[in-house]
Amino acid sequence: MSADGRVAALVELSRELGLESRQLAILGEGNTSTLLDDGTFLVKASGSSLATLESRDVTRVDKDAVLGLIDQDLDEQAIEDALLSVRIDAQAKKPSVETFLHALCLSEAGVNWVGHTHTVSVNQALCSEAGASAFKSHIFPDVIVVCGLYVASVPYVDPGLELARAVRSELNRFREAHGAAPKLLLMENHGPVALGGTAKEVLNIMLMADKWAKTLVGTYAFGGPSYLPTSEAVRIDERLDEAYRRNALRGE
Repeated sequence: MSADGRVAALVELSRELGLESRQLAILGEGNTSTLLDDGTFLVKASGSSLATLESRDVTRVDKDAVLGLIDQDLDEQAIEDALLSVRIDAQAKKPSVETFLHALCLSEAGVNWVGHTHTVSVNQALCSEAGASAFKSHIFPDVIVVCGLYVASVPYVDPGLELARAVRSELNRFREAHGAAPKLLLMENHGPVALGGTAKEVLNIMLMADKWAKTLVGTYAFGGPSYLPTSEAVRIDERLDEAYRRNALRGE
């Protein structure tokens, strides 16, 4: 896909995530990104709205330059200057402060697309005493197919460089524990991040996480969740027919 095609696809994904009826993000919440073939990536510009994103609200940045900033000790003004310095086009809008997070996910999770929202249903749990622990077991099969057998999570961390460092640690831990990168990352008191090979997969993950959270919350009206046994969850994850369906759903 050409760079222009990627811009168009990122705009389409962003608008899907920003649809008001879905309650995944409002106003300037959330951000999206996609990796290009030349070591750069596209990311939503700071302050723009997912629901009304246009091509001028997409900024192309140097991935290696962003990654090189993550371990530097930068104050707020230095971070502002750094975000401007990584733009390929000096006239482009300032990229999102979560550009650091996106650079890490695109480089260390082996994916080409990332979407982050502040989904109301998911945040009902992530902003509660239960936090991400509510999503550590499964309650129905389809969420395993779309979101993976395990999810990654981080406690609340100040958005920007500190959050990117925390996410890097969690991605490393997750890969060591499970032998692969996660599809869903849950940031407590903040929101979900979907990691996908295609734009369609990112949207699927976010929609399924929303359904998962709504169903989970609803179970408490009937005594609480009845979690699937681990053996059954593993069985779903390993079934050949579910692997076929997983590939079909993400457009592969």
